[in-house]
Order: sequence, then structure tokens, then C-alpha cells
Amino acid sequence: MGKKFLFTLIACLLAFGLAACGSKESNGGNAAGAEKKKLIVATDAAFPPFESMSPTGEPEGFDIDLIKAIAKAQNMEIEVKHTGWDPMMAGLKNGSVDIAIAGITITDDRKKVFDFTTPYFTAEQGILVKKNAPAVKTVADLKGKKIGVQSGTTGQLLVEEKLGKGYSGLKGYEEVAGAIEDMRNGRIDVVVADNAVVKKFMEKLKLDDVNIIEDTSAKQEQYGIAVKKGNKELLDKLNKGLAAIKESGEFDQIYNKYFKK
Repeated sequence: MGKKFLFTLIACLLAFGLAACGSKESNGGNAAGAEKKKLIVATDAAFPPFESMSPTGEPEGFDIDLIKAIAKAQNMEIEVKHTGWDPMMAGLKNGSVDIAIAGITITDDRKKVFDFTTPYFTAEQGILVKKNAPAVKTVADLKGKKIGVQSGTTGQLLVEEKLGKGYSGLKGYEEVAGAIEDMRNGRIDVVVADNAVVKKFMEKLKLDDVNIIEDTSAKQEQYGIAVKKGNKELLDKLNKGLAAIKESGEFDQIYNKYFKK
């Protein structure tokens, strides 16, 4: 009788211990699952005033302030990383990146691959030329010229649309800054890029030997924040956050910080 009771007691204790361990693991799993996921935001920090690298090596600019404000409004934890343009787009496709923001123009081709928020900025293409260069009004007038663009951008698409996809005078650069440097050194004739970006480089580099020509024949472009195709939950959060900061006036504060004349 005593031995049987002792055996039963030991069995119960063992069963209780296993159940407790299982319960602890289960609770731990639930706690981990409840932790807020850190979202990776990729950018191409060579596109001032939208994004550039600060002296401390961190991305900064209009887009960076914007995505941080949206994240705060939606209680999202984010980490902003400078990846460069091509890795940013590739990361968005393969899922290693959650959000991309880098002055990304919303185009029909890009909408086939990514989903975009409502537009947050309207842009125009600018033509940067030396002051003593022959007068031009549009990209179509640049036939026969050596033209620099940032590879993969709408500046490149515009030149290809107006002068042909195989235009021999077109040269792509990883960054707009490289194209501007080559133009100033006579290696190319003009640079085609987003107007706000060209103006910022003129201001930053104190360029007094160049002019900006606005191509009024080119369509206006709209920037959006991109997510992986089909990620409706994240897209909705971003749109709600964008709407919230516009309503609160925070969007205008950020805009005026970078673009108010």
C-alpha cells in the first residue's frame, strides 16, 4: 500500500513537472510571437534632399523623416538601411526588405511588381546644362548630346522614350552626383534627373556654372512608398499613417524643412 502510494506520488510529480515545462515553453512562444516585428526600410541614400548619408553615417532627408513619422503614427518599429537602388528593389521582391522609400516614381511597370501607397510628392524632370551650352527646352532637343542619368530611374526612361531605347549617347550612373561631376569635367554634355534633386546638388555643391531647364513637355511624376506585391496589411498601415500626419500638420512641417523657399 505504501509503495503503491509512493509510486503514484512520484508519477504525479513527474507529470506535473512535464506539464509545467510545456506550459512555460508555450507561454514563452506566445510572448515571442506577441513581440512587435521590426520592419526593414531600404533606401538609396544618394538622392538629396530625399535621402543622403549624414556625417555620422546614417540615412537622413525628407523621405527618412517621413517614414519615421508614419511609423510613429502607426506604432511600427522600423530600421532604415541604405542599400542602394538595385538591392533595394531586389530585397523588396525577395522579402528581405519590408518597405522601400527613395523618391520612387509610381509607374505602370513598377505597379506590376510592387504595391504603392497614395502619392506623397509630385516631381518633374530637370535638365542640367552648362551656362555656355546651346539652348535646349526639352529632352527631345538633346539628340546628339552625351546624356548622364541615374540608372534605373525615370530620368533614364524619359531619355529612352524621347530619343530611343538604344540611344548611344546615354550613360547610366549609380548616383546623380557622378553624372554631375562628369558633366562639369566635360565627359558628358547634360544630366537629366528629378528637378528637386538637381536643385539640391546645385545648392550643396555651390554650382554657379550650370543652369536647370524644366522640361515642361514631360509628364509630372508622383512618388510613393513601395511594399511587396500583395502585402495589403502593411500597405494599409502606411496609408493610414500618411493620412494621419497630413491631417495633423506634421507632413507640412517635414515638407517645409526641405522644400520651403
